[in-house]
Amino acid sequence: MTGTTNDPVDVVIIGAGASGAAVAWSLAETRMRIVCLEQGDWMNPSDYPTTGMDWEARAMGDYSFSPNRRRASADYPINDDDSPIKIANFNGVGGGTVLYAGHYPRFHPSDFRVRSLDGVGEDWPIDYETLAPYYDENDRIVGVSGLEGDPAYPPKVSQMPPLPLGRAGETVARGFNAMGWHWWPSDSAIATQPYEGRDRCINLGGCLSGCAQGAKASADITYWPMAIRAGVELRTRCRVREVTVNENGMASGVVYHDAGGVTQFQPAEVVIMASNGIGTPRILLNSTSGRFPDGLANRNGLVGRNLMFHPYASISGIFEGAQDGSEGPGDCLWSQEFYETDPSRGFVRGFTYEMTRGRGPVMTALTGMHAGRIPFGTGHHDAYRALHKRITGMVAICEDLPDADNRVTLDPELTDADGIPAPRITYQLSRNSEDMLRFAVDRATEVLKAAGATDVFSEIPLAIGGWHLMGTARMGTDPATSVVNEWGRSHDVRNLFVVDGSLFVTSAGVNPTRTIQALALYVADQMKQRLTSLFD
Repeated sequence: MTGTTNDPVDVVIIGAGASGAAVAWSLAETRMRIVCLEQGDWMNPSDYPTTGMDWEARAMGDYSFSPNRRRASADYPINDDDSPIKIANFNGVGGGTVLYAGHYPRFHPSDFRVRSLDGVGEDWPIDYETLAPYYDENDRIVGVSGLEGDPAYPPKVSQMPPLPLGRAGETVARGFNAMGWHWWPSDSAIATQPYEGRDRCINLGGCLSGCAQGAKASADITYWPMAIRAGVELRTRCRVREVTVNENGMASGVVYHDAGGVTQFQPAEVVIMASNGIGTPRILLNSTSGRFPDGLANRNGLVGRNLMFHPYASISGIFEGAQDGSEGPGDCLWSQEFYETDPSRGFVRGFTYEMTRGRGPVMTALTGMHAGRIPFGTGHHDAYRALHKRITGMVAICEDLPDADNRVTLDPELTDADGIPAPRITYQLSRNSEDMLRFAVDRATEVLKAAGATDVFSEIPLAIGGWHLMGTARMGTDPATSVVNEWGRSHDVRNLFVVDGSLFVTSAGVNPTRTIQALALYVADQMKQRLTSLFD
């Protein structure tokens, strides 16, 4: 089965993204021998699209969100034909943080208690107060830009001033003010002043295709340099096939394919899954044995189930006055006016409005043509000029309720370059999500018209919206209804841990990265506190 067996290590981490980087850094102080396996490679900022004039084209090509379009050597295909929301995934050191927008909210206290409060989903086995010190620790490492005092949240500290609103932000803020609704400058993982060796944002506007300036706090330039200095070994271009188990039912290590295609075995005392809400169940389901015929840690059949995205609605207005276009980070403000449940709205839970500042010239043209605002032929250029730097608006990030039928399985035919089965996505929108999306579009339309928009157009759900991958190996105290316990350890395999978005019990109505990293630090701390009895 294996071509080479490496020297045993104490801990092997699978995935070098947001969670893998955080858990590696935290565990490094134990002086254990820690190896992280990443199927992608280190990123070179000089290769990012914003270093060239074709940055918008490359954001739809070799730096696309979709691995099915990007098709890089590090990627694996994903069959998402049976889902209206298509998967966004990036493989490389830093993972999805290389391409994220840097929009960086925390969960709310209510997000951990949705069953108790609203009778849906499940309560988390931990609460906001449990995670608060890990949020704080992560914030110091990442460097959060924001304005303290947001009434939507408990008190929290920002390391830097918020991103400037710009013309577009001021325009949208006027609309919220006219409606009398909450808005606040966003928390962002983007430096507004020099911070820990990173320079400030210079408004390149290409946050979603890699920050060549280094102002955006991707995990490859925040956690990983510290983890490596502390002794963690990071091996790139190592594609993990499966986690193996020994005769005692404990994880014994991982089988992976190296850059040369050689199959290798890495023995380890502890295995940590940090491969995101799609990659983690994919590997666990592919790790079959006599003890675990349906996949590792899957005796209750829940690995891969309860997949949650955030259904997105996109709402844009056309304004007479010039806005910012593609200048600057898009996410300068948010509104959580409709975050908590209000029964009069006809759905439970809620959503966050996230500002989208504007579009570059190519995306303006494509958006205008898709929305029917720019014709072919006569009038094409005049119609384009009427939209150039005139579009701004927001997306609504809607809470997705867990559903056991929304799931990740292994595709029976599709494989990656090494023959490992690809993940297959089965997902449908709930009635609750559909009602929430329509409500979000209607209220955002009111905001944009109050701000002076002459026309408003929308898209629901936003098809390329599967950025947030959650719930497929969720935590809980009951082994019958969860995959891992309240501190991330598998119920079935006592030396197997999960630290990525798979842990999530519910999705909340905010982007998950800040909570993913806080959870990774929390799990690492729980492991450190139990080092002498970790497998009891």
